[in-house]
Amino acid sequence: MRPLFSHEGEFALRALVRSEPLFAFDFDGTLAPIVSRPDDARVSAAVARPLARLAERAAVAVVTGRSVADVKPRLGFEPAFVVGNHGAEDTARSLAPDEMAAIDLWRRRLDEAAAELAAAGVRVEDKVYSLALHYRLARDRERALACIARVLAGLDPRLRTFGGKCVVNIVAASAPDKADAMFELVGRARRGGALFVGDDVNDEVVFERAPPHWLTVRVGLDERNSAARWFVDGPASLAPLLQRLLTLLDEAGA
Repeated sequence: MRPLFSHEGEFALRALVRSEPLFAFDFDGTLAPIVSRPDDARVSAAVARPLARLAERAAVAVVTGRSVADVKPRLGFEPAFVVGNHGAEDTARSLAPDEMAAIDLWRRRLDEAAAELAAAGVRVEDKVYSLALHYRLARDRERALACIARVLAGLDPRLRTFGGKCVVNIVAASAPDKADAMFELVGRARRGGALFVGDDVNDEVVFERAPPHWLTVRVGLDERNSAARWFVDGPASLAPLLQRLLTLLDEAGA
């Protein structure tokens, strides 16, 4: 990864703007800082204001692990597209009935294991299209992970799991991921390219599959083997990045 705020990065941003791209962002850890309590996460006014201006002038998307209903009130602006549940939740498509049935079955099984999970410090979040087992607040995270592994033993083959920052997610095995969502959105918006900014392991599928003319940015350097081509230091870098994009759009329009 190379620093986006550099001479090379400036050249890449200018080329991106000329392609009339889709501007897409993850939410937690990207547009909003990671917080101990997920319910407290919000986009700051310093980020929401330039995002609102960007959304007036270009196609902007939020592609998040949260549900659409959960994330929308936290944004402070209206993007053209919001895709939730790591790509599985999109108003343009729905999961097959058997996939939803598999999620419903494991929803009941997690309910049955609620006491065991709670004792290990694991919180279950039901996002309809996916289930998330959070262990950020667990006193002993190794114990929490061991508990999750026991509970998920024999998981329905119609489902798959993947990790994140102190979370284990359960989704339909054939559900679209964030990369699938990005390709769909770029086509739907009829854009010539894309910017995607993310920070977590579930954003790596976009970084890995992005065509060369897309600009992929990882927030933070906690994963130095990331497939993202560029990086910024942290969520505090989003406001200056957005301001720079707006300036380049002004210059391109002039």
